[in-house]
Order: sequence, then C-alpha cells, then structure tokens
Amino acid sequence: MSDKRIAYLGPPGTFTEEAALLYDPSAQLLPFASVAAVAAAVDSGMAEEGVVAIENSIEGSVTDTLDILIHESRLSIRRELVLPIEHYLLVRPGMQAAHVKVLLSHPQALGQCRRFVERCFAKADVVAALSTTAAVEEMLARENAAAIATRRAAAIYGAEILARNIQDRSDNLTRFVVLAETDHPATGDDKTSLAFSFAEDRPGLLVAVMQEFSTRDINLTKVESRPTKERLGEYIFLVDLAGHRSEAAVAEALARVEAQASFFRIFGSYPRYVGNG
Repeated sequence: MSDKRIAYLGPPGTFTEEAALLYDPSAQLLPFASVAAVAAAVDSGMAEEGVVAIENSIEGSVTDTLDILIHESRLSIRRELVLPIEHYLLVRPGMQAAHVKVLLSHPQALGQCRRFVERCFAKADVVAALSTTAAVEEMLARENAAAIATRRAAAIYGAEILARNIQDRSDNLTRFVVLAETDHPATGDDKTSLAFSFAEDRPGLLVAVMQEFSTRDINLTKVESRPTKERLGEYIFLVDLAGHRSEAAVAEALARVEAQASFFRIFGSYPRYVGNG
C-alpha cells in the first residue's frame, strides 16, 4: 500500500470505491458519508485526493459535486474516470420480492433504475440513502426492505441478490473525477472544465463566449447551466472543452471569457479518459 490517501463516497462497496480502486489500487482509501465530506477531507489535508461522481449517462450531472466545485471548494480536477454501472436488487437472505415494502438507494441509483422500480415495485416506499452501500446497511436493519446497490456490497454485507442489471439502460456509464489541490500537467490529450456567469442579461452574451472557442477551433464536449442560487433566472454555465489550459489557443480563449464574465472559475485541466485499451 502506498502512502497516498484517497477520500471517496463510502462506505466500502460503493461505485465510487470501485472508481477509486480503478484509479489507484495501491492507495489508502478513506470512506466518507457525503461528497461535501470528501472535498473537506482533501481541503483539510486528511487526504491527498478525493474521488467523486460528476456525471451519469442516464441521470446527467451529479448536482452535489457541481455545487461543491462552484460554491464551496477551491479544489481542482486532476483526473477523470469512466465506469460502467450495473445495479443489483439486494435483500436479506431468504426474503422474497413479494414481501418488499420499502426500497432504498442513493438518489442517482434510484433514477438510473426508474423503469424497474415503477414496474416491479410500484407500491413500495422509495427512500433515499446517502450512498448505495448505506442503503444496504439500512436495508439489513429493517423488515420488508430491499436496496439497489453493487455486487461488491452484496458480498461485503452478506446480502442476497434478488435481481441483476436492473438499470434502465445496459450502457449505463458514470464519470468520476479525482479532486486535488492542483490539476494535471498537459499530456497532449486533455480536457478542461470551467464555470462562468454574467452580471447582466442581454442578447448575445453566451454566443459571444461560444465564439471565443469556435474561432480558435476549440471543441466544446459539454455545455450546461445551473442556477446561481442567488436570484431566480440567473445561471452559471458549465463547459468542458478539448485541450489544456496551458495551450496558447485555450489560454487565450479562457482569458477572453474571463474578461466578459462576472464569475469565472477553471475547475482544472486533466487527461481525457480513454479506458483500459
């Protein structure tokens, strides 16, 4: 085991733990109960890095992570990881599906399995948990409950798998990011993530920003908006682009965007995830 400490959304058995193990199997993994706690652990020096989910192919962005990056933490994105997600329905050993009255899981997992839940457990009370593994722990302590979680959680906690691959789409993928004090040096195949907003609302503001990238032949791989949480109708725009912030064209475009924005933050530049070959 290396000396590196990596915080992640726990307890052991979550998809985030799986992503952390994929990223660095030799590191000391430290489980925390929330995304905010993971960021705080890195901010305070309890861990050198933290792994959190940021986007799912079914449910979209993970708002907890975006809100931490925008409003609460100055950490940077150092790496990204993409993990296939397979959900399992877990119960206490010997329990039958007909006896399930309560269904627990993390809100993202519940959203990714919406069709299965609506078709097979339409009358069950659906309860949100802090993580998929926390849902298993709660399920084992309750009567007539089931949890949506990982195969690893079933093995760790001695739960029985009642149904497998229950996600709405077989190509369900989640993107995780590694948070750290600094981002990653340029590799030649990088992405940069940033957020910005405007002090005023007038026609052409967003178009002008987009043109800063298009005129320099910079590809935007993701564009979305989030409420500023300050006033109704005000939004923060989040952009992922191809390239590293240190590259001349990217640096020039970012400087031009910052000059037009009232709020501007680069989350980091990091290697584009290309899988395991």
